[in-house]
Amino acid sequence: MQPLRIASVQFEHAAGDKAANLAKVVAFAERAKQQDVELIVFPECCISGYWHLRKQSRDEIAAIAEPVPDGPSSQVLLGLAKQHDMMVGAGLVELGDDGELYNTFVVAMPDGSHHRHRKIHCFVSEHMASGNEFTLFDTPQGWRVGVLICYDCNLNENVRLNALRGAQLLLAPHQTGGCYSKSPYMMGVVPRKLWDQRHENPDAIEAEFRGPKGRGWITTWLPARAHDNGLFIAFANGVGPDEEEVRTGNAMIVDPFGRVIAETWKADDDMVIADLDPAHLDLNFGKMFIRTRRPELYGELTEPTGLEVDVKVSRFEDQGAQE
Repeated sequence: MQPLRIASVQFEHAAGDKAANLAKVVAFAERAKQQDVELIVFPECCISGYWHLRKQSRDEIAAIAEPVPDGPSSQVLLGLAKQHDMMVGAGLVELGDDGELYNTFVVAMPDGSHHRHRKIHCFVSEHMASGNEFTLFDTPQGWRVGVLICYDCNLNENVRLNALRGAQLLLAPHQTGGCYSKSPYMMGVVPRKLWDQRHENPDAIEAEFRGPKGRGWITTWLPARAHDNGLFIAFANGVGPDEEEVRTGNAMIVDPFGRVIAETWKADDDMVIADLDPAHLDLNFGKMFIRTRRPELYGELTEPTGLEVDVKVSRFEDQGAQE
């Protein structure tokens, strides 16, 4: 296995403006190539836009949805992957062969192939369906990679199952931070005026992004997912206004020890880069934890408790959950 140079991106998307959003994807991919990046990760639904979807009719969402990989956005990603000899992953709304609409993350490979993950816990719209499969693939450098979209990462079981299936790197595209929350300690709305005044007063908005509404909240759980499962995580996120909320960015890369090895709290489009050392995949506690599991004791984990509800119901009843 070879070392892997990856990039994680945060950018402000334009709701429904796929051409503008793809232009940013193209520009970042070109920058990444200049720095010898081999895999670049963009945010959830960054091509289509995200939070506005909850207010749209099915026909309106379907109008920006595309098949994968034959749709124009997937073709752009595949073209970038081939042009730059680089894996390129980005999120969009997919129109499936089954007629359903999905929150989908597409990873384009340099050889012309692709991988697709449909968000397992999709709640943004009643008109969109949740996926029912985990997504793992191998890179030309010999890495086993998994994909989980935003809320998917909140459930420990999803990350652990990726690890059990051999994932060494988890791609975690998000649209989060700065969300309305009932929690007295974490998350919460970032005042729009701080974003609008970010050039005149960058310290104020960066304090919000680095505090409990952004980095403080993300680092309560993201490093634990990496540490407990002995894998790297590439966290990509939106930044700036997303309807009435302000996403906090905080693009970061976390190693299997739970250490943040690259990050940004810039109130703007940005990219972080890290070189992943495969030696760290064996010398960590998560690897030991997995080897010393006692699966015969865990049968209850697969049994319904009667407390389960659909994620759409849970999310909109309790506005304290992750975006």
